[in-house]
Amino acid sequence: MGAGIVRDLLSAQSDSNNLLVVADLLRDRVDEIIAEYDAERVRALALDVTDAWALAKALRDSDLCINAVPTFAGHQMAIFDACLEAGTAYADLGGMGVYTVLQKAEHENWRAAGAMAVLGLGADPGMSNVICRAVAEKLERIDKINLYWASELSGPENPVLVPPYNIETVLGEYANPSKQFLDGALREVGPQTGHETLQLPEPWGETEFIHSQHSEPLTVPFADGIRDKGIREFTWKLHLPKREHEIWVGLVKAGFGDFETPLDVKGVSLRPSEMLDAVVRHNMEVRAGDIPEQENHEIHLAIGEGTRDGKGLRVRVHVTSGADPLYEGYHDAGTSMNASIAAQLMLRGRSRPGVWAPEEFFDVEDYFAELRKRRFTIAVEETAL
Repeated sequence: MGAGIVRDLLSAQSDSNNLLVVADLLRDRVDEIIAEYDAERVRALALDVTDAWALAKALRDSDLCINAVPTFAGHQMAIFDACLEAGTAYADLGGMGVYTVLQKAEHENWRAAGAMAVLGLGADPGMSNVICRAVAEKLERIDKINLYWASELSGPENPVLVPPYNIETVLGEYANPSKQFLDGALREVGPQTGHETLQLPEPWGETEFIHSQHSEPLTVPFADGIRDKGIREFTWKLHLPKREHEIWVGLVKAGFGDFETPLDVKGVSLRPSEMLDAVVRHNMEVRAGDIPEQENHEIHLAIGEGTRDGKGLRVRVHVTSGADPLYEGYHDAGTSMNASIAAQLMLRGRSRPGVWAPEEFFDVEDYFAELRKRRFTIAVEETAL
């Protein structure tokens, strides 16, 4: 995702002219990522984020830190806190919500320090939060907003498992209970529950969704302009292509969704998810020639119900993307492009000290204009109830 963010920041769609510093523990990996770009615009930095002094120095020299370290790696709060100490604007991709509540609790400390942070940037969360704001702005009273994301693949079946994003994130979505906002409060529901089928346009068609762990329910129903409109329900649901869905269900059944218990294998201690990550990456490398060309189609959908002018109203906002030459070179164009959009809007606008979720921070029309530049299709529909 970080490599894709760099790609978009340096693309023709970007209005950024900032110098980018790409930091990672592995300098060779960074050099590989930035080799194709203008050396005047981007440079590499070998950085161990557990080295507090080195991290602080890197942040002091920066206007904005985009934290693309995987949530389950466990470094999110250390980087977040270091940005506050340095007075550097902070953005992350923390979609699983593991640290969201802890970070939001620091709002007044960030505001007092004159520093700003925006949490959960990418497609889901990130863009998904903004389309919820778009729904909310159409309603005077909100009964509920339900948020969905679906991916569908077209082309030859892939004989190699290629995760749609970070492996531990997918496993967490399938293995962990989630918090959903039901009957006016956050409530824990079991993994792979909340089955719901929607009829969507092609290529998705009849699409089944499940609850999964995500950060949007932790922030959207509590945002100004949504909470005060009386919202009683907010849910987040996921759909992956049928074959891939079956694989992830099976892997969780086999125990790979255990993030806590290390296993000793011939003297090496690894968590099951780490073992799976190593196997999948190795398999993708040795079988790269077997991976066919496939087109990925995504839909991000928010459906809200409530009233306007005293009459019942349903509002649907969806953003779709499909095959497009613009997305070549990205592992996940939606996540990377949206994180880049968010970073640019943060740098472009006035400073807003505090810790914010995307639906609290971004102007809907400004955000949608950036999506259209990147060939995302946006639709807004209103139906009387």
